[in-house]
Amino acid sequence: MCGISGWICYWKDISNCDDIIKNMADVLLHRGPDEGGFYLSKNALLGHRRLTIIDPEGWKQPMVKEHNNQKYIIVYNGELYNTPELKKELQTQGYTFSSYSDTEVLLTSYIHWKEECVKRLNGIFAFAVYNETTKELFLARDHLGVKPLFFSLKNGNFLFASEIKALLRHPLISPVVGKEGVYELIGLCPARSPFCAIFKDIIELPPAHYVIYDPKGITIKEYWELKFQSIDKNVD
Repeated sequence: MCGISGWICYWKDISNCDDIIKNMADVLLHRGPDEGGFYLSKNALLGHRRLTIIDPEGWKQPMVKEHNNQKYIIVYNGELYNTPELKKELQTQGYTFSSYSDTEVLLTSYIHWKEECVKRLNGIFAFAVYNETTKELFLARDHLGVKPLFFSLKNGNFLFASEIKALLRHPLISPVVGKEGVYELIGLCPARSPFCAIFKDIIELPPAHYVIYDPKGITIKEYWELKFQSIDKNVD
């Protein structure tokens, strides 16, 4: 289990706001007690809390990889069960790897297939990839929503984190339960409607969805759905 967090802002320089992203990541210490890492740039701050399982040196995050003069950065929480298959396929396409981790395989999968990569993943995951060159953020959650992921888009700022309380560490977000949140608590609790996170200005990304956020705006798309089929068989 690990924890991810991030802040994207296109209209001002946030590179000197490292204290905010560190506060957001500190709340996720219980998810990743072994190590913390940060990526700081003019328009993007990314944080990661790590629980070390394998490849202590090669799995450090945020992980950065450059390809075709573009710079990609990933923060990731999860596990890919088809890492060897993906890695082998990507190697046939000319990609090389410097670690044994599924993090690098996931990042390379995004570099090669972009948003279509999620259709090839077999595992549990919540991850974000930021393209420093194009200023595009890609955010995705696994098919059944095993790994949590929340985000907020407020006043031209895009925030995301593994847990709500990390978002509440950002000065833009207040612990206010809006009218819809009250309805959810009364009518559905402990369940919630899709996209609802109870707190005002915070959205839970539903399972099997991804987000693309860039200077032009935001796109949210479902990439997979569970299919129900009748079985016409005799159990005798």
